[in-house]
Parts: sequence; C-alpha cells; structure tokens
Amino acid sequence: MTRLITALLTLLFVLAPARAELLDATPRTAVMSAFAPELVTLLAATRDKKMVSVNGVDFTLGTLSGRPVVLVLSGVSMVNAAMTTQMLIDRFKVDALLFSGIAGGLDPALHIGDVTVPRRWGQYLESHFVREGADGKLQPAPWASLPYPAYGVIQPSNAYVRQAGKTEPLRKFWFEADAGLLALADKVVPGVKLDKCAANKTCLATEPKTVLGGDGVSGPAFMDNAGWRTYLHGTVGADVVDMESAAVALVAEQNGVPYIIFRSVSDLAGADPDENRMHTFMALAASNAAKVVTAFLAAMPVAANPG
Repeated sequence: MTRLITALLTLLFVLAPARAELLDATPRTAVMSAFAPELVTLLAATRDKKMVSVNGVDFTLGTLSGRPVVLVLSGVSMVNAAMTTQMLIDRFKVDALLFSGIAGGLDPALHIGDVTVPRRWGQYLESHFVREGADGKLQPAPWASLPYPAYGVIQPSNAYVRQAGKTEPLRKFWFEADAGLLALADKVVPGVKLDKCAANKTCLATEPKTVLGGDGVSGPAFMDNAGWRTYLHGTVGADVVDMESAAVALVAEQNGVPYIIFRSVSDLAGADPDENRMHTFMALAASNAAKVVTAFLAAMPVAANPG
C-alpha cells in the first residue's frame, strides 16, 4: 500500500503543471503598452537592453530613467492584456506596474494630446444584454449585479473577482490605482511639458494638459460612437475609454501588484467632427504619455515601492 501511495504521489507530481520560470531576479518596474507605436519612445530611451521571449511575447529588460524596468506589449484588447499581465507577474519580480498608451476622450473637457491619470478603471462591456418584456421594459436576470442603468439593452455588470479563502467571488465594477503611486503622480505629472506639434508638423488646436483623477473604462471594442460616448461619460462617469487598462488593473489587483495607468487622448471616441483622428494624432499622443511615464519613473523611490 505504501508503495502504491508513493507511486500515485509521484505520478501527480509529474503530471502537475510546472510553475512559470522566473526569468530575472532583479526587482523591476513593469512598463506596458498595447501595441508598438505606444512603446517606441520608451524603448528608444531604455539603456542596457536585453530581450527575453516567451510564447511569442517579447519582454525587454533594461534601465529607464535610472530605474530597472521590464517593458512589454500587452497586445490589443482585454484578453491579450490580461494574459500578458499575468505572464509578466509570473516571470519577473515586478515591484510596480505602469501602463503608457493612448485612449479615446469621453469628457468634453478633454482634448487630443491631453494626458490622463485616472484613479480607477472599470470594464463597461462586462455586461448583460438584458431581456425585454412584452411591455418593452427590461427584465434583468435575478442574479445580475448591475451598477448602472442600461444603454439600450446593454447594461454594465460588476466583474467577478476571486478572493483567497472565500468560495464566493467579490462583485465590483471599479479597480483602484495604487494610492501611493497616485500621490506621487500628483507631485510629478503637473510639471511635465507636453508637445503640441507632432514630428510631421501636425499641430493641435489647444495646448495639451495633464489631468489627474477621474475614471477610465475599457472594453473589447474600438469605441467610436457618439451615443456610447455620451452614455459612458454622463451615466457611468468615465473620462477616457480604451481596450486594455481595466484588464491590467484587475490582474494587478488580484496579484497584489501596485499599478497606475497613463493614457493620452488620441481621438474623441465618436465626437471628432469629421472622422476618427486616432491615426492622425496617435504618435503625438503616445509620445506625450511616454514623456509623463519617463518623468514619473525618474521620481519613483529607488528601493521600496511607493504603495
């Protein structure tokens, strides 16, 4: 019997999934962007670069603003962002996570080129497509946890968040950025001078500014619709929209990693007067976000994380 038990335990050990291999022992600040144009400025400024690839995902190790970093593209949209964030946390010693990228502006007070640093992020398309009754009224499922009124039949839902030691998940919509990192941003970000004109001499109509606080939302859809823009700002209270940040926020919180996200407005998410202007101002917006991230990294404490 003892031999049988030993054999079974050995088999279970062999068949158990291997833990992710730690690829670097140095504590590093992670810097993420969704796709290449958002990360190009930060990669160019990184010194002593070394690349490590895992399952087609390239991680760049180096020093940026005098701080050890690991840079990576999350990939576009929520599933890619969640997967890459978990890979990052599993394989590197991440002391804090920063995201640098572009976003659609929802708040009419925001202009293209502005850099926002939201206090929290939610998933607006974590939602229910709600049943309509014979009288035309919506009839949500009895187990639904729906924090905001519907837009048409689509009603945002609270996300499911698993908790250690508890069988039932926590239901919530918002994921808070790290308070210590936000406090540091409040000191550093207002002093960063943003660019008004792109390298191709295309210039903005207004002088870009930094905006701290407020809320951001994310979903697996490119949002370029005036009706949704009005709803997300007026009903949900969001200021910017993108396709990755809330997924990164959920994974970071689940793993106890402090995070903060910097998003520069590249378009008005459906309110551009003629057509979506993301491709016109993408490089300028990405560069402005990168300038803020670079200054923020330089101000971060060297030893302990500020959270």
